[in-house]
Amino acid sequence: MTSYDALLLLSFGGPEGTEDVIPFLENVTRGRDIPRERLEEVGEHYHLFGGVSPINRLCRDLKAAIEADFAAHGVDLPVYWGNRNWTPYLADTVRQMKADGIRHAAAFVTSAYSGYSTNDQYLNDIARAREEVPDAPEIDKLPVYCDRPGFIEPFVDATKDALSRLPEGARLVFTAHSVPLSQPNRELYVAELEEAARTIAEKAAPGTPWDLVYQSRSGPPGQPWLEPQITDHLGELHGKGVRAVAVVPIGFVSDHMEVKFDLDVEAADLAAELGIALVRAGTPGTDPRFAALPRELLGETG
Repeated sequence: MTSYDALLLLSFGGPEGTEDVIPFLENVTRGRDIPRERLEEVGEHYHLFGGVSPINRLCRDLKAAIEADFAAHGVDLPVYWGNRNWTPYLADTVRQMKADGIRHAAAFVTSAYSGYSTNDQYLNDIARAREEVPDAPEIDKLPVYCDRPGFIEPFVDATKDALSRLPEGARLVFTAHSVPLSQPNRELYVAELEEAARTIAEKAAPGTPWDLVYQSRSGPPGQPWLEPQITDHLGELHGKGVRAVAVVPIGFVSDHMEVKFDLDVEAADLAAELGIALVRAGTPGTDPRFAALPRELLGETG
C-alpha cells in the first residue's frame, strides 16, 4: 500500500509542430540571453523532423505503460503528466490534480541521475508549480534511479544488441548530456554516470574497452562544460585506429531529440565520414522493466 493518491510523470517537454519550435526554445533558454540566431540554428534540428520532438509522444507511451503496469499489479492510482517547457505545462497539470481532489502525489521524473539539471531543477519546477496553484497537492519527487535494474538492464540488453551488429573489437562509448563545470552537484552527476557505464559494460561485454563522453553542449563558447564531446572523441578514436563503436546514450531514458539528432544524425554522419562503423543502442523507453520502476519506487518510499 502507498500513502500517495496519484503519480505525476514529470518531463522536459518538446514542440509538436513547426510553429512550436521557437517558442519552445525560448522557454528552455529563458533568462540565459541566448541570441535569436542561435535559437533558429538549434530549431533547424527540430525542423528536420517536421518541427516535432519525439519526447511528448514518448511520454504519452510511457504514461500508458505505467498505467498498464499499475493495473497488472493492482495499484489503483491515477497517472498525470506535466512538462517543464511545453504543454502540458506542470502548473496546469497540478491545477487539474487539485480539481480532481488529489492531495498527495509522487513524481517520477524522466531523468535518472542526481545533479542540478537532472534532479534539483525538477524539484524547483515542482515548487514553482505548487506556488501557482492555491492549496495545491503535496508532491514528493521519487528518488533517482540510475542504479536500478529497471534502468540498467534495458541498457544492458540494448548494448549487447548493438555490439552484435558490429565487427569484433568494437569499442563502447557511453554518452550523456554535458553540463557546465560550474553547475552544482556536477561531481555527483559524473560519478553516477561512471558507475552506470561501468555496470552496463561489465554486464553486457566484460573486458570490452569503454569511454564516457558527453553531447548536446550549449551555452557560450567560452564557458567550460564537461568533455570530451562525442564528435571530438570519435575523431580521437579514429586516430587510434578504432573502426567500430557502439554508442550507448545512458544519459537519456528515451529516444528524444538529443538522441535522434545529436547521435543518429550528427555523430552518425561524422562516423561515416571517418570510416567508423557506428551503431547506437536503444534507450529504456517503454520497456516493461522501466515502466515498473515507478511502482517499485512507490513501494519503497510511499
